[in-house]
Amino acid sequence: MHIGEVFRALHLRGAPFVLANAHDIGSAKVLTALGAEAIGTTSNGHAYTLGRPDMGNVTRDEALAQAQDIVAATHLPVSGDFENGYGDDPETVAETIRLSAEIGLAGVSIEDTDMSDRGFYDFDLAVERIKAAVSAARALPHDFVLVARADGMMNDVYNMEEALRRLRAFDAAGADCLYAPMPPSLDDVQRLIDCTDKPVNVLAVGRFAKTTRAEYAAMGVARISLGSGLARVSTGALINAARAILSEGDLTDILTAASTPDIEALLLKDQPL
Repeated sequence: MHIGEVFRALHLRGAPFVLANAHDIGSAKVLTALGAEAIGTTSNGHAYTLGRPDMGNVTRDEALAQAQDIVAATHLPVSGDFENGYGDDPETVAETIRLSAEIGLAGVSIEDTDMSDRGFYDFDLAVERIKAAVSAARALPHDFVLVARADGMMNDVYNMEEALRRLRAFDAAGADCLYAPMPPSLDDVQRLIDCTDKPVNVLAVGRFAKTTRAEYAAMGVARISLGSGLARVSTGALINAARAILSEGDLTDILTAASTPDIEALLLKDQPL
């Protein structure tokens, strides 16, 4: 079975898997060893590893190179968090899909964010971009899961009704999975799920990290992604420990660090097939 088919089979409404977002090769290996079913890249987390802020500050070549390294580090399906597809026009988005498949990704998510001003694409252009991505994905010789994202609520540039309008259009355009991160409430998460028969992804950060996997299952969620959550956990631990050490001379946070043998055991546990 091709890795794309393996990935698609995980997307079951009411039986959500966790897409464990890795920010580098090491985190991908650790997540694989700990039992993840699939790995996602994270544009935010990747930007942090390069010393840059998120949104439009990583090139397509850089994102593809990192994703290819993660694909080589795990036998699990890997999905690319590829922002707006690294271009405004539908043809560029389609090319991103083709390049993603060439490096072994099992899927990609494409959002409707206009990186030039952190706004959003006009409705018609947003739909045309997803249509082009779908066409490119269907022309591949193997299965590939295309996730269409409506990011306006997370970026605070449009409301829930517009997100629903866009998801329905992305659904009709042929997207395999739908995703509108950070709606106003859990009730609105349910509205997103109910607007389609397709699998729906939920981003489990902030207030949405307080809901359990079982509760999301009961709502009909198919996939739970962590976004930059784990990258920010790692960075937060670094900030807190270093701040205590450098500002106060308190070294005790080092005592909570994972041991070298434990880390290395996880890195060596699950080698690629």
